[in-house]
Amino acid sequence: MKYRKKILSLIVLLGLFFGAYFVYQFYKTFFWDNTKFEEKVAFVHVYEDDSFDDLLDKLSPLLISTNDFTAAAVKKGYNTRIKPGKFAIKKGSSNNDVVNSLRSKSLIVRVTFNNQERIQNLAGRVAQQIAPDSLTLLNAFLDPVFLKENGLNESNALSIYLPNSYDFFWNTTAENFRDKMWSSFNKFWTAERIAKAKKLGFKPKEVIYLAAIIQKETVKTDERQRVAGVYVNRLKRRMKLQADPTVIYGIKHKMKNFDTVIKRVLYKDLKVKSPYNTYQNRGLPPGPITMPDISSIQAVLNPEKHNYIYFVADPSNPGYHLFASNARQHNRNKKKYTDWLDKQRVYR
Repeated sequence: MKYRKKILSLIVLLGLFFGAYFVYQFYKTFFWDNTKFEEKVAFVHVYEDDSFDDLLDKLSPLLISTNDFTAAAVKKGYNTRIKPGKFAIKKGSSNNDVVNSLRSKSLIVRVTFNNQERIQNLAGRVAQQIAPDSLTLLNAFLDPVFLKENGLNESNALSIYLPNSYDFFWNTTAENFRDKMWSSFNKFWTAERIAKAKKLGFKPKEVIYLAAIIQKETVKTDERQRVAGVYVNRLKRRMKLQADPTVIYGIKHKMKNFDTVIKRVLYKDLKVKSPYNTYQNRGLPPGPITMPDISSIQAVLNPEKHNYIYFVADPSNPGYHLFASNARQHNRNKKKYTDWLDKQRVYR
């Protein structure tokens, strides 16, 4: 009888032990804190073609035990149904919390870009902020079908991307990003703006071309309308724009080296044959030489009314320019600038 009681007691003890162990393992697997990072929140980027093993590699630096996470993920069926996106994991999260976070909607990220010189630069900048890589983005930006359908080409494709901040899901496609930019471009061009452009003799994209020149000519936003007025006056008189930034861009374009630094435009540079050289070609270049700010676009649409047709950098007021309405005054202003360049030993 005593023997049977001992056996029964042992069974009860073993049952309690295994029961307690099961409860311990259950809570440890699903409900205990499994994070080891110090920040309040950590982010995980899951790509479209990531496997569960790829995900575990990304979670490994963030979790105390990937084995416990795997057990929880398998039990919840997540290991065979992972989804792409950017997800937030809060410090102190259990495996149950982590799985639920990874099952939730991908986070929205704010994509910001400005003043990119070329469409290739834009692709690289955007690729730092959303899932598609720069080559995938560039292929979408320069997709021949998209360009043809919307009256664009490789030279002016950059003109539809207006510098700003935009909200996207991190795992948005390159095509979706491009299409939203095209939609934003068309929304920007209200009837009022289109009317202003038409009054000046411009199409919306041509406003961008001129705004890009103004962007390169002056960093001073309070001077951009005056500079715009100079170029509008030149175009009205059927004069060549003769904009130094287009010469610099033309040299870079011809050399296929946009890392080239040119601080001083020489007379020989003005003779370089390039569709962007406005000393050689009348009218606007075939596309923007950079991505202009909205302030530069607005400057073109609202140019200052004056009689100036020349301007040159003002050495006594850095960032600003000296304006002239005739060649004699301009040559005096130009001499001040070239003398200053010589004094500073800026020869190229």
